[in-house]
Amino acid sequence: MSAHASPIRQWIAPDRNTFETQIAPLGCPAWLRGVVDRWPCVRAGGAPAAIRAYYGQFDRGHPVDLAVSAPAHRGILSSDESLTGFTFERRRAPLGAVLALLERLDTLTDPPTIAVQSVLIEEALPGFAEQHPMPLLDAAVKPRLWVSNRGIVPAHFDDVENLACVVAGRRRFTLLPMEQVRNLYVGPLDHTPTGVPVSLVDFTRPDGSAHPRFNEALAHATVAELEPGDALYIPPLWWHHVQSLEPVNILVNYWWGGSIGDLEKPQTSGLDALFLALLTIKDLPVAQRQAWREIFEQYVFQAHGDPVAHLPAERQGIAGPLGAALKRHIKDRLIRHLLR
Repeated sequence: MSAHASPIRQWIAPDRNTFETQIAPLGCPAWLRGVVDRWPCVRAGGAPAAIRAYYGQFDRGHPVDLAVSAPAHRGILSSDESLTGFTFERRRAPLGAVLALLERLDTLTDPPTIAVQSVLIEEALPGFAEQHPMPLLDAAVKPRLWVSNRGIVPAHFDDVENLACVVAGRRRFTLLPMEQVRNLYVGPLDHTPTGVPVSLVDFTRPDGSAHPRFNEALAHATVAELEPGDALYIPPLWWHHVQSLEPVNILVNYWWGGSIGDLEKPQTSGLDALFLALLTIKDLPVAQRQAWREIFEQYVFQAHGDPVAHLPAERQGIAGPLGAALKRHIKDRLIRHLLR
């Protein structure tokens, strides 16, 4: 894989102004070296015993969800071969117990894979965020915790902006632009490990006979192997494959924008629109699908400019700027139609 992929562009300890004005506007992944290398958790070291001791001062026994995968699955947390189940089971345990387990598993030759994913730090480790401020973002953006031994999260995408900070261990990220969806052999859209579509390709052992177009995807891939203190900026809708490389790996990430919205009331996502389009448009005759493509190009993607610029502002309706009232109107209309 690494023989095909190009390195991601690197920035050395950028400040917030550089991130907001020079990095994020590019819309491309960026490797931000040393952004959090002064965080106390980074300086505590990466040995399993040191990690357990450091995080133990914040742990109050709050149970967290974790994925447990048998050694036969080689650490890949994905759909199983039947595409009806997964290669892991879901369990719950206090974070301290998970860290203690990872320390014990480090002594085994072929351990199971254990992964805690996307846990709100304010719940699992109260007080941690205050001692580890993120200099590139507003304090309102909530940090999340990811903990694992060696394992693999298949290529997937999110519709939000993502800043992923490695604080212990190492993680290798392989990123691809969305247009490579046609070469990534995506699994079922409605049966996914975490709610977002994933590639079925094993990036570490690609099968050329089963996935012959994957080499074309790799020609467009970029890769970064992050050390503790490094961060990776992942723009919305970029595919990312993540490989955790050490006996204990800890990542703190920040999601904002897109469907995240208010934690208590997430926004409607583009995937919801895709599902609705599959329901209403996919099986129409070819000529009608083409006609709807033209309508989407005009009103959604605005390929030819503002589609309602010729209308008075007060009469542009839902094709004009969307305020809270119009968004509510659209949702109410969809609810009425879908419940018929």
